[in-house]
Amino acid sequence: MKIALMDSGIGLLAATAAVRRLRPDADLVLSLDPDGMPWGPRTPEDLTRRAVAVADAAAAHRPDALIVGCNTATVHALPALRARLEPGIPVIGTVPAIKPAAAGGGPVAIWATPATTGSPYQRGLIEDFADGVSVTEVPCFGLAEAVEHADETAITAAVAAAAALTPDDVTTVVLGCTHYELVAERIRAAVQRPGFPPLVLHGSAGAVAAQALRRLGEQPAPAAAADGTLTVLLSGREGTLPEPALAYEEGRLLQAISPAR
Repeated sequence: MKIALMDSGIGLLAATAAVRRLRPDADLVLSLDPDGMPWGPRTPEDLTRRAVAVADAAAAHRPDALIVGCNTATVHALPALRARLEPGIPVIGTVPAIKPAAAGGGPVAIWATPATTGSPYQRGLIEDFADGVSVTEVPCFGLAEAVEHADETAITAAVAAAAALTPDDVTTVVLGCTHYELVAERIRAAVQRPGFPPLVLHGSAGAVAAQALRRLGEQPAPAAAADGTLTVLLSGREGTLPEPALAYEEGRLLQAISPAR
């Protein structure tokens, strides 16, 4: 089984690590776009063009499924990617985990990029899945960029700024950008209030990995032989994991895999 994942940068690491843990025997293809990142400030049309190119590079390696490991790319490019690749290659998008977060009753905070915060897309998810639950949208200025470059000082500052915008009574935080899952425990430590119940964090990586297996009719097999290979594509060129990826546990987990030949 071969599963491809795509993003402009290392935000796909969380979902990749989740796939790796569920199926250590799966071959992995990571398709990144260092030449075109970040995707967030691009127009939807331009972002879609970049995403299609990155997906095409992954598709050339004939994966059984493709995970779009980016919330922004899912919002803007998922229809185009599915029209281009399905039914031959199932395409799985990444949606903020608002529904399971709201099921806990709240109050809920959604940490997302400034472009996503307040967007019709996110507001639609809140209306559909969080009716009657108190939801605060928190724009996280600079956090995705800081995580992308493993800039410790900038991560600390961005997390603190977003935590200051998060109401004290919040019991649940939705990590609405895949990059944020790489610093989830730092977010937890910043938002957790003394004397309150343990904060609940909801990311998307585990659900996305499980959905990819379901689309393929496969089952988790975490005890399978860890012989899956790793191929890294950088704007279509075969390469290695970007150095900042190794600052995170998820990146170090993948580094141990031998590249495909």
